[in-house]
Amino acid sequence: MPKLSAGLLLFRDVDGALEVLIGHPGGPFWARKDEAAWSIPKGEHEQGDDPWAVAQREFEEEVGKPAPQGVRLDLGELRQPSGKIITAFAVGADLDLDGTHSNTFTLEWPRGSGKFVEFPEIDRLAWCDIATARTKLLKGQRPLLDRLLGALAAR
Repeated sequence: MPKLSAGLLLFRDVDGALEVLIGHPGGPFWARKDEAAWSIPKGEHEQGDDPWAVAQREFEEEVGKPAPQGVRLDLGELRQPSGKIITAFAVGADLDLDGTHSNTFTLEWPRGSGKFVEFPEIDRLAWCDIATARTKLLKGQRPLLDRLLGALAAR
C-alpha cells in the first residue's frame, strides 16, 4: 500500500498574474537546494482519513496559520516518483506571510554524532508566479500547477 498525503495549494491574483504559495523544506538535506526542492504544504495520513481535513490540518502545522476559507478546488490525486499518492486541493486566498512558522522535527545531526537537533518542516514560504513555481517545485508536484490552471479556466 503506498503512503498517502494530502495538501493545500493556495493561489492568488496579483495585478492579473497568478501566484501560488509554496514552502521550502527545512533541515540539513535541503539547506543548499532551491530548484526542484519546494513543496505545497502537505502531510501524510492513513487510509480512511478525510484528505480535505488532513490538508487543512497540515497547512496549519506547516504554515502556522489556519487554512484560509474559500471555494475549494479538487486537484485530484497525484502519484509521486516515490510512489506516495498526494491528494491536493486549491483555495484562492491572499495569505499574509508575516508571523508564519512551521512545526518542527528532530534529527540526529550530524549523522552518527549522537546530537539531536530540531528543524522546521518548512523553513521558508513564498508566493511565486507560475513560471517560478515550475522550477522551484519538486518535479512530481509540478502537474498540480497545470491542474490548477485547468480548474480555474473551467470556472
